[in-house]
Amino acid sequence: MSRILVAMSGGVDSSVAALLLKQQGHDIVGAYMKNWINEDNVLGHCPWMQDIEDARATAEAIGIEFRVVNLMQDYRRLVVDYLLDGYQRGLTPNPDVMCNREMKFGVFLNYARAEGFASVATGHYARRVERVAPNALSDPNALRATPSTFALLEGLDPNKDQSYFLALLAQAQLRDALFPIGHLAKPALRELAADARLPNARKKDSQGICFIGEVKMADFLRAYVPDHPGPIVRATDGRVLGEHRGLHYYTIGQRRGIRIPSNTDNEAYVVVGKRAADHALLVAFDGPAAPGLWTSEARVHSLSFIGDPLTAPAEIECRVRYRDPRVAITFTPDPGGPDTAIPPASARIRFATPQRALASGQIMALYRGEQLLGGAVFA
Repeated sequence: MSRILVAMSGGVDSSVAALLLKQQGHDIVGAYMKNWINEDNVLGHCPWMQDIEDARATAEAIGIEFRVVNLMQDYRRLVVDYLLDGYQRGLTPNPDVMCNREMKFGVFLNYARAEGFASVATGHYARRVERVAPNALSDPNALRATPSTFALLEGLDPNKDQSYFLALLAQAQLRDALFPIGHLAKPALRELAADARLPNARKKDSQGICFIGEVKMADFLRAYVPDHPGPIVRATDGRVLGEHRGLHYYTIGQRRGIRIPSNTDNEAYVVVGKRAADHALLVAFDGPAAPGLWTSEARVHSLSFIGDPLTAPAEIECRVRYRDPRVAITFTPDPGGPDTAIPPASARIRFATPQRALASGQIMALYRGEQLLGGAVFA
């Protein structure tokens, strides 16, 4: 059996992941990734001390070794700086996707390999499946010579599927990743935790920023990004309606917090754009006619594929946000490198149905049915 390092956050999902692997006979060690301790006194609840104690108590209940791995400097450099830089440039970054790629299956996975572990396991609701080359099925020699490749499927419970957050993983990362709870529904998982008398079986799920805690994004940004006021401009006629504190507090499609009253017909304003030249926040009345709010075509960059890259036009699907359903798209990659040896880094996306409020910097996940193909970033 394998020696596996389980990323234990203190929550019930990663705890059951460790429990299942232990029951399967693997050599398991639990580890809390210490990424953030609210050392700058950001407003909001950052329960890292309690999370460590919950993870430690659960590891003791399961009967496995537990350790705390300090990755604070890497997290600040790879996730927090990415987050703050994106918002300062008017983008809408996704720290959870980046945390998975750069931390859990980057720095933390490298730590695990250096410590002699074969794999890292997490509590993500996703499924990893092994793909065997066709010629290896009938030829034992080919089977030994051909390394396995792995595909990533959505979690079986559509209400908890977290494959979107794994969209930027590479095959080398997936090869050493395990997702033991991807076949479970949440009620069944909690039942397993209760049956095993895990101390966090009824612990509420965290809704905060990845490994920071239940901190409101606006409060986090206020602590690190200086305000830069500018006009609030109606996109349809250029009329100035007010002043905002900074473009980084807003994202495309936002309705709340603009502080511009509705009109006499009770139509509410929505953010439709940001103009860097004069730091203007562009708004319009929400609806199908709002300029720039609905998109039929988009460009993406930083293409990342789990398996073979798509180098020719394809009819596939995508998810533009975590909770959004998959939507059919026509994927048209740009030319790759010399002699097409280098995969394309960008592509044009045409949606079968117009999509609302796509923002630059946002992550798009690519699918073929339930299989996650990879991801990209909206230009």
